[in-house]
Amino acid sequence: MAVQLQYYGTGRRKNAVARVRLVAGEGSYTINKRDMAEYFGKKTLEMIVRQPMEITETIGKYDVIARVHGGGSTGQAGALRMGIARALIKLDDGMRPALKRAGFLTRDPRMKERRKYGLKKARKAPQFSKR
Repeated sequence: MAVQLQYYGTGRRKNAVARVRLVAGEGSYTINKRDMAEYFGKKTLEMIVRQPMEITETIGKYDVIARVHGGGSTGQAGALRMGIARALIKLDDGMRPALKRAGFLTRDPRMKERRKYGLKKARKAPQFSKR
């Protein structure tokens, strides 16, 4: 039995974490053991996930198998995009400049701010009245 080459990448955005595996194949996307269209249900999110493959012209050459948890659907799509980009770099380091230029290798640091005591949300204070 031949050993199949696999390339791994981890992507994070907000509270979402994606563990991505690239395997030689016909270009299918499997996220949490479900098809991408079934998992996300929005074309915009599917487009975000496909971007690294489009830029590097590797559509249809590799299957993407991913496990995603945490965050919401948009955060998960962003984490997947980063994970796929990192896996593509392990596959071929020559793709790095194109992916870097597109901004797929930069971790988005924006997170939800923690709630502080005495406040209703992170910054929203209860209504103030002098009397």
